[in-house]
Order: sequence, then C-alpha cells, then structure tokens
Amino acid sequence: MTKIAIMDDYQGVALSAADWSGLDVTVFRDHQADQSRVIERLKPFEVVCLMRERTAFPKSVIEALPNLKLIVTTGMRNASIDMDAARERNVVVTGTRGSSTPTPELAMGLILSLARSIPQEGRRMRRGEWQTTIGKSLNGATLGLLGLGKLGQQLAVYARAFNMNLIAWSQNLTEETCKDHGAKLVDKDTLFRESDFISVHLVLSDRTRGLVGGDDLAKMKATACIVNTSRGPIIDEEALLSALQARSIGGAGLDVYGVEPLPADHPIRTLDNAILTPHLGYVTEDTLDIFYRESVECVRSWIAGNPVRVIS
Repeated sequence: MTKIAIMDDYQGVALSAADWSGLDVTVFRDHQADQSRVIERLKPFEVVCLMRERTAFPKSVIEALPNLKLIVTTGMRNASIDMDAARERNVVVTGTRGSSTPTPELAMGLILSLARSIPQEGRRMRRGEWQTTIGKSLNGATLGLLGLGKLGQQLAVYARAFNMNLIAWSQNLTEETCKDHGAKLVDKDTLFRESDFISVHLVLSDRTRGLVGGDDLAKMKATACIVNTSRGPIIDEEALLSALQARSIGGAGLDVYGVEPLPADHPIRTLDNAILTPHLGYVTEDTLDIFYRESVECVRSWIAGNPVRVIS
C-alpha cells in the first residue's frame, strides 16, 4: 500500500478534516527544521503532503528520498519546493485551492490591535490595571496598501467599512486597479510618508525580498504602524527591529518571520510595541478543511493514475 506522510499538522486536524479511509497515512505534528532528520523521517514514504512553506523541500531533500513519487502542497504555489529537482526526479507536484479572506481578516485584526492596544490592555487588566493607553481612531486614518492584489483588495473592503483613506503602491500597480478598489495610486515614498498604517500584501520573490528597508521605515510618521501578513523577508528584519527598539515608528503587527517558527529567544518577542501572531493568516477551520479535503483528492487521483491540480 502507498505510504503517505502528512507534515506539520500543528493543530492535529488533518485526519478529522478529510476522509483518509483506506489510505496508509502517518501524521507528523511537530516541525522538523534539520534536513537530515527530515530525510530520515521521510525515506519510507512515496507521498508527502506539505503544509505550504513549513517544511522546506530543496533539491538535497528531494534527491535523498528514493521512494518519493508525489508531493502534495496546500495552495498552488510553494516557494520552498525545488520544482526543477522534482521534475528531474519525475516527482509529481500537485496542490490545493484555499481561501482569500482569512489573511486580510487577520491583517485588519492586527490594525485594530495596534490602534487600540488590545493585547496590551488585556494583559494589564489581568494584572489589576485599568485604562493605560490612548487609542487611535481608524475613521479618517490613511491605510497604505503595499500591494493591491487579491488579498490587498480584500483588506481594502474591510478598511473602507472603517472609513479609512486608502493609498497603494507596488511595482506594477496601475491607476485603473486602484480606482476599481477605492484607493489612490502613489509612489513608494509617499506611501511611507503619508500612511498611518501600512499593510504588506506582496508575493515574496527576488524583487520583493528586502523591499521595505531602513530608509523606508525612516520615512514613516513616528505614530505610524506597519503590518505584515505576507512573508517576513519582504521587510528587512534588522531594520524593523531597530525602528521598534528606537520607537521611531508607532508599532508593528507581524504574522510572518524570516525563520519560522520564530526562535524563542528572538528579541522582537520582548518588545511591547510589536504585536505578534504565529503565522495564523490562513489558519481557519474553513481553509484547513479545503486544504486537507483537496490533499486527499490529490492523493487518490494520483493513485488512480489521473493526478489533478498538477503544478508545472
């Protein structure tokens, strides 16, 4: 029988979210970053089901798994898989659909948390304190959207409900797209200078890695906050840490990091002007149901000789 591994099921929901009956499935709930241990763990398996960009699958891992024939990833894009190496080994890579609303919802939650110091006030209330901060109103505030694709567009819908002013920039963004979604197209400098809140909605690539650097953060208002629910390396982590430590910006709401899980001793964990969540953007019941149901579909279709949603 085909041996199937499910990786990084942190919440332990993979088997209950979908019908894996009749399949030989092993679930690994812990994250393993060491490549040699990943290889040792996965050597017996023909099929590996990955949660997108949790366990890396570079060439060195793919080449060291003699039985590997199918990789199933959640989502239809996974930058942590070496697609060339998979093709060279004749390993089929397939994917699943997802949902475009949970991540912008979390981004809006981080904006609200930054504006009203919700986590800080909650912690202080448990210590017996009362009303220690003064909040900022979102009504009339300017939200700068760094990227106005599907997720940025969804956040724009939520922001308009709070009567926020919207400005946007990315390398290929057009005035027409901005107009369609109630935003004003500006240049990058203007976005950083005028925004009260900035939210990042870009795909990580060679041209977006480190796109937000120290010079950009230095242009922000001292009260302005930046939110990142996209990918950690889009923002220069050291520059952001320095800005937060110096309190030269109002704060940051972060769901993504250069290394995940975020190391327990990372200095950003100690800063009260950084609101942190552990890459929860896509972690909702409906999204995980889609991920695992369609992962099963990918496995069964491949076993039947008719793979679906093949990623080329």
